[in-house]
Amino acid sequence: MYLNSEKKKEIFAKHGGSEANTGSAEGQIALFTYRISHLTEHLKKNRKDYGTQRALQLLVGKRRSLLDYLKSKDIERYRAIVKELGLRR
Repeated sequence: MYLNSEKKKEIFAKHGGSEANTGSAEGQIALFTYRISHLTEHLKKNRKDYGTQRALQLLVGKRRSLLDYLKSKDIERYRAIVKELGLRR
């Protein structure tokens, strides 16, 4: 499986401050970005997988709303996570 508990802990430890801090906006954005990249690779191979396409669109929307929230609350944290993850925006 591509996303096991060890990988989640690693993502949250790197971006969320600690592996137990799963509610931080940065950690959730990083997790969504990891899942989005995995689904994008899957869709490159399986173009007609519309269920995965819908799931990808929902994930992108969730990440976008979290980024908008972070931008309105703390612009410096927003800029840091966008730069760290290499997101366009």
